[in-house]
Amino acid sequence: MRSWIDQERRLGRSGVNVAVAVVLAASLPTSPVRAQASASGDGDAQARAGTLTAVRAMTTPRAAHSMTALADGSLLLVGGMSQLNRDVGGAERYDPASGRFEAVASTAVGRKSHAATRLGDGRVLITGGLDERNDYLRSAELFDPATRTFSPAGAMTVARAGHEAVLLADGRVLVIGGTGTGWSFLASAELYDPRTGRFTPTGTMAEARESHVALHLADGRVLVVGGHRDRRAAMTIYRSAEIYDPATARFTPTGAMGTQRHKHDAILLPDGRVLVIGGADERDGDGAYTSTELWDPATGRFTAGAPLRLPRYKLRGTSLLLDSHRVLVAGGSAQAELYDVATGTSTIVEGDERMAGLFSTAARLPDGRVLITGGYGNGTGPRASAWLYTPDGWTARR
Repeated sequence: MRSWIDQERRLGRSGVNVAVAVVLAASLPTSPVRAQASASGDGDAQARAGTLTAVRAMTTPRAAHSMTALADGSLLLVGGMSQLNRDVGGAERYDPASGRFEAVASTAVGRKSHAATRLGDGRVLITGGLDERNDYLRSAELFDPATRTFSPAGAMTVARAGHEAVLLADGRVLVIGGTGTGWSFLASAELYDPRTGRFTPTGTMAEARESHVALHLADGRVLVVGGHRDRRAAMTIYRSAEIYDPATARFTPTGAMGTQRHKHDAILLPDGRVLVIGGADERDGDGAYTSTELWDPATGRFTAGAPLRLPRYKLRGTSLLLDSHRVLVAGGSAQAELYDVATGTSTIVEGDERMAGLFSTAARLPDGRVLITGGYGNGTGPRASAWLYTPDGWTARR
């Protein structure tokens, strides 16, 4: 049996899509906490970064899985790959009240590098991915929180993994890019309509993309940033970005980033700008970035942002907005950091254990804390470990 390292090579340049609920919280208190000095800006400055604590483990090791916040405040974890290079067919639920993970019904097929999207009615759509034989999947499933079971949700127009899936304002889900059968790279996109339960083709991107990022903008359009096509010596990593308009069902180009990047992350800021975080060049871990960029919807242009403390890649979906200007960057490295867009500073979060970092997941809990799960890296294969980030001055909400 091949090792988890062989499995990672098979995933190769795959950009893992994870679903994370990003919820704006009230401004956090400003009392001091234990934190290391920021490397960006004044080296003597101290930032209030919070703390990271190891908590009860998942029921099984997972990397390249998804974690989705449900309407009741619990978290749904689906699929991924395990220590033994086997897909994790089951799913589990994290209960923030008890702090425990519990197994729920299994998906019909084990998946990794899939996408999970919470629909307007609270159900979770699971699309595509790779099965245990590394075959690409067309199938989709729906998780119903009321019954805690999965049911078939039809099939996509093409099999794909490493794609993005974005909930639109009208309740449909836009599925974008990824790789397909024969490790082909996809420029296609499709729409899932929960009213009909069907997938239909929509506009085509100018570039086939994997390891890209897509996110819903304040005006209802979808920004698609970076990624790559092809493999090894033939690989092309993009600086380019495109915008999908649901009104026209078309992709159009917008400004290009200053740096080509894939395996990065991006989040929408309250002022409508988009913060692009980390990523890598063709050397992967040896070429991981500390750089960030900001996209402005008013100009359609990217400008350089302040750097991170640590190089980060394979962190899609693990950056979370804590308030109007502070971002927890939880993945892509063995340590989390708190990034302040307003001051251009970033501070390492202290913790009692190093995280796995790569292809992990992170999601906000109703009380303002953040749960981080699984991944691999830091000298290990996929882990069952979990960590809880507690913001500075946090008190339990009753």
